[in-house]
Amino acid sequence: MNVNTLQIDRKMVTGREGDAIFAVAWEHGIHIPRLCHIGGLSDVGACRLCMVEIEGQKRLQASCLTPIQEGMVVRTDTPRLRQHRKLIVELLLAERNHICSVCVADGACELQSLAAALGIDHVRFRYRFPTLPVDTSHERFGLDHNRCILCTRCVRVCDEIEGAHTWDVCGRGANSLIISDLGEPWGESESCTSCGKCVQVCPTGALFDKGKTIAEMRRDRGFLKYIVTARKEKQWIG
Repeated sequence: MNVNTLQIDRKMVTGREGDAIFAVAWEHGIHIPRLCHIGGLSDVGACRLCMVEIEGQKRLQASCLTPIQEGMVVRTDTPRLRQHRKLIVELLLAERNHICSVCVADGACELQSLAAALGIDHVRFRYRFPTLPVDTSHERFGLDHNRCILCTRCVRVCDEIEGAHTWDVCGRGANSLIISDLGEPWGESESCTSCGKCVQVCPTGALFDKGKTIAEMRRDRGFLKYIVTARKEKQWIG
């Protein structure tokens, strides 16, 4: 496979032809903010936080979906990008009901951490305060739509790793919701295997273990890398 050389934030790096800018940057210690990406799952460019500037192009590009090219010059941290990311996070915070002080993921939430890293101490937009349900019909897990950012990690891990495809997205725009099966309560889903993979990849407190109280929810990201690696190396095939 061909290898391309490019420049990311004035650092010369190399990557395999076809690799995304995001992956190559992280391999070389250049961390680009993201919320929808997680290693081991396909990329969909949903959160628009990993946008980068590419020399010679006017528009920002999603680094998780843009393949590297020989001689490409990429910038991942500029005033324009910081302003863009701050705007996106503020919109996410204003769109639903993210009240960190009473969230099970307080202190371990990727949205919260990113907001702090960007210096967001207030939101410039009017909060929408939608009336959204909390589904606790499942025996072990719960779904709080108020904290969902529609990253679709749960949809992808259920489809690509577990193979159940219990989760999907219904509605359009601000009315979009994560649903199980065809909109049945999670506890009545016939396809759910109760594996908990969706709960472990959720970046916020939207999916949680029942019984966890404020700031108690912690994620295990290592399982996904283990499963993906084991499948590639056919460790489970006798």
